[in-house]
Amino acid sequence: MSNPQSEPTYTIGELAREFAITPRSIRFYEEQGLISPARTGQNRIYCNKDRVRLKLILRGKRLGFSLAEVKNLFELYDTNPDSAVQLETMLQLTEQKRAVLTQQLEDITMLMQELDDVEARCQEELSELKRGNIA
Repeated sequence: MSNPQSEPTYTIGELAREFAITPRSIRFYEEQGLISPARTGQNRIYCNKDRVRLKLILRGKRLGFSLAEVKNLFELYDTNPDSAVQLETMLQLTEQKRAVLTQQLEDITMLMQELDDVEARCQEELSELKRGNIA
């Protein structure tokens, strides 16, 4: 639904297909104040800014950021697009996410070792039982 005289616009369906999400998800992000499409009657008209923000929302979610954290970054950018505060906030959030993931990785590694130990003990006992039945 592009308008050749100005910047391109998109329907909710076009964005939903492009990003492989539901229109309901897009409406939810709008309700949360993350995107704000123009309206023509009941129809939402999304501009390139909305499209870029949708892409950033989905990337943030994939990286483990909450919608509140994404919204905070958007607000910092809207207040001052060239703000070092936004970059510093993003660095802090990235550091926090990395720390959480590192801890989760350590926990998973420990659990995998425990599973290996349990499996080895079970295999050993099973072998002993089989040898006992054969002998």
